[in-house]
Amino acid sequence: MSQEYFSPQEKTTLLQLVKNLNDKLGSQLSCQDINTLHDLIEKGITQAGIYRRDQYGLNPVIRHLTTAATLCDSIAPDRTMVIATMIYNLCRNDYLDVPRVKDLFGEDIARVVHGLLHVVPLYKKHAAVENENFHKLLLTFAEDVRVILIMTMDRLALMRAINHHPNEKFVQEIASESRYLYAPLAHKLGLYAVKTELEDTSLKYLNRKVFSQIATRLNETKAERDRYVREFIKPIDERLRQEGLIYDIKGRTKSINSIWQKMQKQGVDLNGIYDLFAIRIILDIPQKDEKRACWLAYSIVTDIYKANPSRFKDWITIPKSNGYESLHITVYGPNGKWVEVQIRSRRMDETAERGVAAHWRYKGIKSDGDADKWMNDVREMLEASEQEGRMSLIRNMNTDLYSDEVFVFTPKGDLFHLPQGATLLDFAYLIHTRVGSTCMGGKVDGKNQKINYRLRSGDTVEVITSATQTPRLDWLNIAVTSRARSKIKNAINERRARQAQLARETLQRRFKNRKIEPDDATLARVIKKMGYKTSLEFYADIQEGFIDVNDVVEQYETITGKQNETATGRGSADEFVLQQPATTRTERFNDDILTIGEGVKGVNYKLARCCNPIFGDRIVGFIASDGAIKIHRSDCKNLRHLRQRYPYRIIRTRWTGKAGSQFVATLKVLGRDDIGIVSSITSVINKTDDCLLRSISVQAEGGLFEGLITVNISHINLLDDLIKKILNVKGVKQVDRL
Repeated sequence: MSQEYFSPQEKTTLLQLVKNLNDKLGSQLSCQDINTLHDLIEKGITQAGIYRRDQYGLNPVIRHLTTAATLCDSIAPDRTMVIATMIYNLCRNDYLDVPRVKDLFGEDIARVVHGLLHVVPLYKKHAAVENENFHKLLLTFAEDVRVILIMTMDRLALMRAINHHPNEKFVQEIASESRYLYAPLAHKLGLYAVKTELEDTSLKYLNRKVFSQIATRLNETKAERDRYVREFIKPIDERLRQEGLIYDIKGRTKSINSIWQKMQKQGVDLNGIYDLFAIRIILDIPQKDEKRACWLAYSIVTDIYKANPSRFKDWITIPKSNGYESLHITVYGPNGKWVEVQIRSRRMDETAERGVAAHWRYKGIKSDGDADKWMNDVREMLEASEQEGRMSLIRNMNTDLYSDEVFVFTPKGDLFHLPQGATLLDFAYLIHTRVGSTCMGGKVDGKNQKINYRLRSGDTVEVITSATQTPRLDWLNIAVTSRARSKIKNAINERRARQAQLARETLQRRFKNRKIEPDDATLARVIKKMGYKTSLEFYADIQEGFIDVNDVVEQYETITGKQNETATGRGSADEFVLQQPATTRTERFNDDILTIGEGVKGVNYKLARCCNPIFGDRIVGFIASDGAIKIHRSDCKNLRHLRQRYPYRIIRTRWTGKAGSQFVATLKVLGRDDIGIVSSITSVINKTDDCLLRSISVQAEGGLFEGLITVNISHINLLDDLIKKILNVKGVKQVDRL
């Protein structure tokens, strides 16, 4: 390799690392592997300039070799992980691609490299790595458990390399990530020594003063501490043997980080830590005799040493909810030191370490069922005695633990998880109800997306809002989370209630102008007669302008009998009103009478009352604010206004099938004022097939009359014929459809 690239100290380190890897990997690395790696790295240094020192002055070749050596020491010598570790940097800088890796080293190494390339960009999101969701996202992206192992060992190697690094901010950032992300991952994987070293080193970098104080105190007393543990165990050991028990006794001192955590939690100094010393008694005993043996060991320990009753925990009589079983006692040992003693059977210990009550769960680290099982399997593989068999099993592990979830970032790096299939709208509502309700769309990884964009793990999402945006009923077809759907429904109902109140006030004013005191029961009859099932829908249509309040008042007067009837023998048609009992709202149509949008049938719709379209009219659909599709005639005046303001809510609509249903049509008739003209018009209507007269209202002035005629009719052609017939009535000057 290029000699000027390495300092003299690095050259020595390089040679030692290469020798160690050769010794550990043995025949796993072929001569071809070694030569190919050498050539790739040499060219990466001299030609591509890829293996430059990073911004913090670290040599990447030394770092990757150290990571490979750490993998061999902590897990097992493995060709795949070592080669993937060494060439990953070449792939990340586009010197190599995954297909080329596959050609050179095989599919298995290409798979691990692909996983590394997939995971590392997550750190550019600047996420809070202590967030449990980041752990899940990391596992989802890794694709292969060996990716997580490589990353964990790389972090351990980096932590070892940056002691006394001049850039304090860099050191603290690395230490913080190690503490909150990599140490929990190492613990879950069963790499307990790695976890302890990462935690202790993180404490050293984040609070060197505290670390040094505790480490100094422990180092000063190491020989004394070891002697103390031996003296503490000796009488217990003798009594247990006298009772004929088969057992192991393990004694240890807590890690520096663990001691510091207990000092913080208990608010005491080092001398006040109850369980600075920890002793575990593990009994080899048949399951049926476990409890008796554990309690016998308990009585022996408490006979020898005085117990602290407030620190006694019996999880054998009543195990923890996760299945953990053990007796915990804290006793007053020689020289006034407190010592924690745990007593359990071999089966209980196996369960606590590798079963459903694994130590990393019982300590309170968050997890879930699938991840528990997966991590437990990984631990068992790592603890397997046969290295080749162990790596074969790990190679086939699946990390797709969270296929039913997606994990997305905010631009600031906050991380959230949602169910699979969640949309940008769901994410907006997860951030805040106000954000969701005013969501217009968003940017995903810098690209504009609509609210129905389906999120993918790793997306960075920025929500775009508008003060004029409000939730719509069709949003319920976009949102999938119960939170978002509930908020949308609440917002729509609140808006409908406000609209109903405004419409109700408008109607009340119109009644007042007519000097009418409306009765609620009669008004309810009017609402039902006009074809509405709920008053909310009725008032919403008033507010939308689809119902004229004057029509409502006239319907009310008809029911209460307050309309003025024509006087017998009067020579004028003035104020003639004929109202026949009308069928309820005539929207009971054939299922296939309309096709809305791109050939979609069976969609709920309503005929707009502002223009009353009938079969055969040229029509257009409009998605109203409540989500219902209103069908308008294409020449409707209101539709022109709606097209201008809401062009995106217009939907193509056409008639299909056959006519046969009854539709409402209103005609405006102008003519000479004559009472006989009304009888002539009604006679024409009654003689027309498939036509039913609903009402006639006539006003006259200056010898002319103006009449409004409402009929039920089945087709536009029949209506055109009816208009021609009415025009032939003597005295009729003009007939227009409203």
